[in-house]
Order: sequence, then structure tokens, then C-alpha cells
Amino acid sequence: MTNSNPYRSAEFLLSVNKWSQLPHDNAIEVAFAGRSNAGKSSAINTISNIKNLCRTSKTPGRTQMINYFSIDPNRHLVDLPGYGYAKVPVKVKQHWQNLLERYLIDRSSLRGVVMIMDVRRPLTEYDCLMLQWCQKAEMSAHVLLTKADKLKRGAAKNTLFKVQKILETDYPGTSVQLFSSLKKTGVEEAREKLNQWFELTP
Repeated sequence: MTNSNPYRSAEFLLSVNKWSQLPHDNAIEVAFAGRSNAGKSSAINTISNIKNLCRTSKTPGRTQMINYFSIDPNRHLVDLPGYGYAKVPVKVKQHWQNLLERYLIDRSSLRGVVMIMDVRRPLTEYDCLMLQWCQKAEMSAHVLLTKADKLKRGAAKNTLFKVQKILETDYPGTSVQLFSSLKKTGVEEAREKLNQWFELTP
């Protein structure tokens, strides 16, 4: 694939809310996960350079489905439900928690997880739970510290350094970078990580 941004071809494929609805487990998948309102939809739109690929909302917790976007027949971006912030019934939260854990551990086509964290509030309780599941599944994870434009450069770098130290100690093998959808900071670095997982050579 010669396109320098292979994610420009991404198209919505389907939405699911239970295990039986997932597509056949034979394509390469990379999932995006993060606390509601951390900038997950904006990050996917920015990386793909498709403005409205994912619907963004000022109301946290709007993503209540697993949304699949096809790059080509053998590669899919997967937008997981936002967690930790949505005002939904306990029973619904439990359903999603069980489904997400099973997805991370049992989905054989899953190659990596992009963890979206607001640079001003990284490593929340739910973020750490997701990282624990990734460790349990021996699944590669890459953290985007989003909304980096909200902090001064020195403060953002300091947060990056602190998060790196925690990840090295508690979640070895997990990489991290600064990212801003507004300023397009870190977009190429994020694409390079996806290219590795998707086995793409731009």
C-alpha cells in the first residue's frame, strides 16, 4: 500500500453490542479504548484524516457500541465503547465490562490496543483496569496522551515522563506519546504504530 496515510480509506463497517455479532476473527484488528470524553473519536478522525468518520459528542458516553471501520478487507479499526464516565445502569456497565475483557483476551485477530487518555487526567482507575487486561492477554498497548495542546509544552513533557515511568514499572512493554487532534501533534507517530500492527509499509 503506497498511500502515506492508509487510514484515509477507512469506512464504517458495522456496530455490535454482543460477542455473537462480531465479524469473523480472521482480519487484523487494532482497537481504540479510552474513558469517555478523553478524545477517542477525535483521535480516530485525525489519524484517518476523515473529519466525521467517528461521531464526536459533547455528551460523554455516547459510544455504546463496538464500532468497526474497514481499512481494507483484511484490516479493521475498532472503536470500543467509552468507559468510566457514562451515566448508564450498573447492569449495562457490567455487560460492557465483561464484553471488553473477553474481547481483549479472546479475540485472536486483535494485534494491539490504542489507549486514549486525557493528558490532564492520565491513568484513571478504568485506564489501569484496561491496561491490566492487556497485560493478562499479553496484548500490546500504546497510549495517546490526548489534548496535549491544553498544557504548556513543559507541563505536557513532564506528564509524558511521569506516565512513561509508571508504565515501565507497572505495565512493561506499553508505549506512550503526546497527541493533539487540534494541533495535529503526534499524528505521524501514531500512524507508524498502527502501521506496525497492521503490517503496512506506507
